[in-house]
Amino acid sequence: MCGIAGYIGRAAVSYDRIGSALSLMSNRGPDHKDYKVYEQGGMNVVLLHSRLSILDLDPRSHQPFSIGNSTLIFNGEIYNYLELREELKAKGIPLRTTSDTEVLLHYYLLYGQRCIEYFEGMWSFAIFDESKGLLFLSRDRFAEKPLYCYRSKEGFYFGSEVKFIKALSGEVLSVNQRQLLRYMVNGYKSLYKTEDTFFEGIKEVPFATNLTIDSNFNERSSRYWVPQHKQQSMTLEESVEAFRERLLESVRIRLRADVPLAFCLSGGIDSASIVSIAAKCFDYDVATFSIVDSDERYDERDNIQATLDDLKCKHTIIETSHDGFFERLSGLVDYHDAPLYTISYYIHSFLSESIAKHGYRVVCSGTGADEMVTGYYDHFNLYLYEMRNSQNYLQYLEDWKQHVGCFVRNPYLKQPELYFNNPRFRNHIYLNNDVFSGYMNESFTEAFVEEVYCNSLLHNRMMNEMFHEGTRVILHEDDLNSMRYSIENRSPYLDSKLFEVSYSIPTEYLIQDGYGKYILREAVKGILNNQVRLDRQKKGFNAAITSLVNFKDPSIRDYILSDSPVYNLVDRKKIEAIIPTQALPNSMSKFWFYFLNAKVFLEQN
Repeated sequence: MCGIAGYIGRAAVSYDRIGSALSLMSNRGPDHKDYKVYEQGGMNVVLLHSRLSILDLDPRSHQPFSIGNSTLIFNGEIYNYLELREELKAKGIPLRTTSDTEVLLHYYLLYGQRCIEYFEGMWSFAIFDESKGLLFLSRDRFAEKPLYCYRSKEGFYFGSEVKFIKALSGEVLSVNQRQLLRYMVNGYKSLYKTEDTFFEGIKEVPFATNLTIDSNFNERSSRYWVPQHKQQSMTLEESVEAFRERLLESVRIRLRADVPLAFCLSGGIDSASIVSIAAKCFDYDVATFSIVDSDERYDERDNIQATLDDLKCKHTIIETSHDGFFERLSGLVDYHDAPLYTISYYIHSFLSESIAKHGYRVVCSGTGADEMVTGYYDHFNLYLYEMRNSQNYLQYLEDWKQHVGCFVRNPYLKQPELYFNNPRFRNHIYLNNDVFSGYMNESFTEAFVEEVYCNSLLHNRMMNEMFHEGTRVILHEDDLNSMRYSIENRSPYLDSKLFEVSYSIPTEYLIQDGYGKYILREAVKGILNNQVRLDRQKKGFNAAITSLVNFKDPSIRDYILSDSPVYNLVDRKKIEAIIPTQALPNSMSKFWFYFLNAKVFLEQN
């Protein structure tokens, strides 16, 4: 895990700007920083790298890393590098390191841009091929690793973080106010519906995309992998076994590191399964980190303790606190170059801080399971729609009534047959956005849109959540929160082969007996303790804004209403009228978090 940045263009980049960018890259790579500059005809290329050493800690694996006329800067991990390394050795290719970096570059030399087809991992990288005068950039299939880009009159800039591009380009970037309004009104699930970021001109390289820039500065991009739903004919037992086999393999290769790993542990099945697999199937010396909230809607202490009692592992539990909220938020917003996308990731920052204090450089989390095998309450409604013609439909409906409906808070989703009359219904996703739009000085409206990947309503919704909504947000926040403390985050559920297995399982098996994630529950039977494995309620990794901010404190009220550029967008009198005095519904709690973040962000920019 590292930081990368670079440039290709006609003008040279000053060494002051290179030094300024490198100085900002220390969090992502505290172990080594370096750069390379190329001048070729009328073309200038700069490659910057900061290293967090995880594999082959020796200086021989420092970057920029060159073989012949090709130089690589790389952020991420190629988890199957040992298998690929054996293939290289079988071809008689000499290797001078034991790193995945060298393996990656050799595969480029062998297969060109098709090299990514061989990789199982997470990455954003850039290779300058001097012999071709070509800059080649790539981002992994799930967008686990960040890659921003910016085109100016000088040329094309890229980097792991926006601040690197700002420093390298020397340009002052304007805040994208439309993205800020989108965030406050429609919430985090709207942020990847367009190409916008929080700064004008800054874009993200899309997931599963290769990008090239040639010596004439022509830019070409191509999607090298498209997620698909290909349902296969298989029994429930075969489905569970296929999922179990690939999940265990995914965890196995993600335990590869030359430094110890830690594990995030919530009360849910996703992270607890990963921790239990590592401990019981691979005899890994597990250390877990958990955060708990006093709000009973989000308090997962009992389930966390059940996993700790079962595994007898090292563990650290952190509790949420009012203390220093705005100071901490200000530091996070400054590092993220954006408002925090969700309140969960304010909380998550305490985990990252604690993990770093305990000396860990790698952490595994449960991101992506919900979108693989059903995990959200609207998945039950979508499932009932998919099963509407099944001979077992009435039983599935009764299962929902007995086991699911009692936990659902969203008013729309309390209707089990929600999609029967209107399969296009999505009003629950931007819940109460009409109310939040009314708090703005000028009404902001933007229709909900989604990509079409397949004909299955359930699977298409899950893929939109994976690639354009929830998972994208989680990965963005995971990366920045972790890298602020020089920690690499790994997500075993985000494995391309596991994805293919999950999206080949017959839809009917995904939910059984009123259990979402039925395939995962069965796959970890005998591995994960039954208290967590059979818990039907989904609490989620969350907290209430009132557990973090004491709105009754006069100084907090004064800060909220103090002069701020946020009031160019938001009506101050309406904000004053809704300052909370008691616990809030979930959607209003989220709005307050968005508003406070927007205020801090605009005051910094």
